[in-house]
Amino acid sequence: MKNLVKWLGLSLLAVFMLAACGNDNDKNSAANKSDGKDDFDKTAEADDKLKVVTSFTIIADMAREIGGEYVEVYNLVPTGTDPHEYEPLPNDIKAATDADVLFYNGLNLEGGEHGWFFKMMDSVGQKDENIFSLTEKVEPKYIGGEEGRDEEINPHAFIDPAVGVKMAEAMRDVLIEKHPTNSEDIKKLGDEYVQRIKDLDTEFEERISTVPEENRVLVTSERAFQYLNDHYGLKEAFIWEIDTEENGSPKQIKELVHYIQEHKVPVLFVESNVDTRPMETVSKETGVPIAEKPIYSDEIGNPGDEIDTYVKYLNYNMNLIHDELSKER
Repeated sequence: MKNLVKWLGLSLLAVFMLAACGNDNDKNSAANKSDGKDDFDKTAEADDKLKVVTSFTIIADMAREIGGEYVEVYNLVPTGTDPHEYEPLPNDIKAATDADVLFYNGLNLEGGEHGWFFKMMDSVGQKDENIFSLTEKVEPKYIGGEEGRDEEINPHAFIDPAVGVKMAEAMRDVLIEKHPTNSEDIKKLGDEYVQRIKDLDTEFEERISTVPEENRVLVTSERAFQYLNDHYGLKEAFIWEIDTEENGSPKQIKELVHYIQEHKVPVLFVESNVDTRPMETVSKETGVPIAEKPIYSDEIGNPGDEIDTYVKYLNYNMNLIHDELSKER
């Protein structure tokens, strides 16, 4: 009932904002600054730019790289915010209403067909032909299925560069279709971007093959790296399966400690956006060190940060995993 009231409120808010935007631009501008987001550039339509809305940071970066000067991108879930259970802001409602194209990850990252993203799409009346999942061609992997829980789709496919290739290709094809005037330029940008990710995939495969086989195990806080581990032949271990479940319980830590001792794991990894204390406990109980730098999972950083693009994100993780698993200890 609480969620219903919230989304009815959002729907009414969307109607109010549409009615008011023509007469109250100054107030809207002030509101934009207060929540840290901007509306679409008012020159976008005049410049024949596609208004693109993305569900989280990695997809936003892809859109800017592939669309180049032909798109204006508005991202919904900012860095440092959980994309699973996001609550849209007033500016998000306005941007989603005005968008020409909307991209989302899928694989349950945004809460699935009953989650916040599709509730917002319904509330603003967006057309189905403007809304695109980037993971339609990705084979889902599952987590859970124990202790009476239903299996859930693991949404973190984008951590694997091979999946990133499929997502970029899907976005490229949509933007070409939606912007026929500049389709050749967009295709060129998209092809170049896809090739960069393919090159990283090839390099990662080559570098993982140089890691001693007994060291090829990736221990992280959350089971976010399942797609990457399966692709590159890494064993996986973790404290918890997904952030929306219990995190760092004594039982979870005890099970991971036993695994590490049994498999002689060389190093532990902690994600950039999680509480480090559970893994610090595991490290203390096993004597296994934590990697000096964090590993990235759900997001990229803000502009100007060390990891502020998807390509940097993939390259950084590749270097970190290879170098830490290859160290002599």
